[in-house]
Amino acid sequence: MFRIVEHRRWYFLLSLLIIVPGLVAMIYSTATTGRPFRVAIDFTGGAIWELGFDRPIRPADLRAIFVDAGFNDTAVTTVGDGKTAQVRLKPIDEDQKVSLMSAVKARFGDVQEIQFALVGPAIGSEVTQAAIVAVFAASIAITLFLVVAFRKVPHSFRYGVSAVIAMVHDILVTLGLFSILSLFLGWEADALLLTALLTVIGFSVQDTIVVFDRIRENSGKYRGESFSLITNRSLLETLHRSLATQLNALFMMVALMLFGGSTIRQFVAVMFFGLISGTYSSIFNAVPILVAWEERDLLGTKKSKAQLAAEAA
Repeated sequence: MFRIVEHRRWYFLLSLLIIVPGLVAMIYSTATTGRPFRVAIDFTGGAIWELGFDRPIRPADLRAIFVDAGFNDTAVTTVGDGKTAQVRLKPIDEDQKVSLMSAVKARFGDVQEIQFALVGPAIGSEVTQAAIVAVFAASIAITLFLVVAFRKVPHSFRYGVSAVIAMVHDILVTLGLFSILSLFLGWEADALLLTALLTVIGFSVQDTIVVFDRIRENSGKYRGESFSLITNRSLLETLHRSLATQLNALFMMVALMLFGGSTIRQFVAVMFFGLISGTYSSIFNAVPILVAWEERDLLGTKKSKAQLAAEAA
């Protein structure tokens, strides 16, 4: 049997090698800009400009005009039959508006202004704080749920804590990678970032619970085996299900990144990173943490080769 949990020190090291650069990027960004990553107008406020065209247009073509004018954080969506576009960008004055309208008309011909308004932040500090509180509340709820669901298993509290640690791992990986991309590629956090992050949390916890549930079943079935051997067996029995489920989702994410358009590419990329992290943490973090806690051996270095051979036998 391939022994996964005995090599946990390498899994933890890989997680650190991914998380630490992200934390450094967030600290650097906070020190230089006051925020862990760039933020879009959903957080800072801006202008909403609704334009009508005489033919359907592609949002990417219209957005390119604003990007060329220096408004890199502009978001463009089309509604209805594609002849109406809603543009969200940072506040502009009248001269900038006239200049941009001229550029749009030069590219698309006849254009009508349906609406123009300056708006405040769609997502302020209160909503951001509410999202943080929701994560803490979810952590407590997950822990309590697993304590109750695994109440017949010794140390059921450890299952809940291990799942929460894996969830925090995924949050740090996702936000860290986003902060790095924000520094180097100019990515900006918008409303979809919170949506993607909460979705990643859901996937991560679901995958972890599947593995934990198999450990619970095998704990009663293989009472004479050590806990590490039971967890290895459980991981191998659920590995194909975890990978099949997540790979299907990842393939869809790749398709959307390639063909979904620029307006959702950043959102899909965040989901992609988060799902990979969630799959990894469920297998290589949550369960090894559970075993390390049981054996009082964080890095899996205390067992001798003779002990491992005896267990394998």
